[in-house]
Amino acid sequence: MSTNFIFLAEGFEETEAITIVDLLRRASIDVTTVSVTGHNLVTGSHAISLWADALFEEVDFTEANLLILPGGMPGSLNLAEHKGLANLLLQHNQNNKFLAAICAAPTVLGKLDILQNRNAICFPGFEKDLRGAKISPNSIVKDSNIVTAKGPAYAVAFGLYLVQLISGEEKAKDVADHFLYTL
Repeated sequence: MSTNFIFLAEGFEETEAITIVDLLRRASIDVTTVSVTGHNLVTGSHAISLWADALFEEVDFTEANLLILPGGMPGSLNLAEHKGLANLLLQHNQNNKFLAAICAAPTVLGKLDILQNRNAICFPGFEKDLRGAKISPNSIVKDSNIVTAKGPAYAVAFGLYLVQLISGEEKAKDVADHFLYTL
């Protein structure tokens, strides 16, 4: 089983979820899509449905390395309401393991007080929900074990940043080159 997980809730941002999964898999990084809905079929904010690899209740997260939250509305709100995911994110953060969130999804971390005194970014207009965070002017921000990004336009850069985080700069550059993207 994978040690990297991306969580899907009804109303997720399709561009962010699909792009991140695609780039990680191009880099030969195992990533499992996990539904928090109780069903494998999850519909995004633009009526594109994905079949998740697993249901939250079926996954053993003890060896998890990276937990990823795509944004979107109401996807981010739905992620924030899942108590099991909230507990997992808190525990993962306490163990100083990587958490990544893009667009509106950093608000999930903010509502859990995970962003206290950390640099972070989110989709413009949601900054008030990044409780205790120092709002960064950058589009992608890493502070300790937390990586946040601004929104869908940065999905490729964010995905490649996660590739670099897991597999190094050379692998990220190789994937970027094959994707015709300049790092």
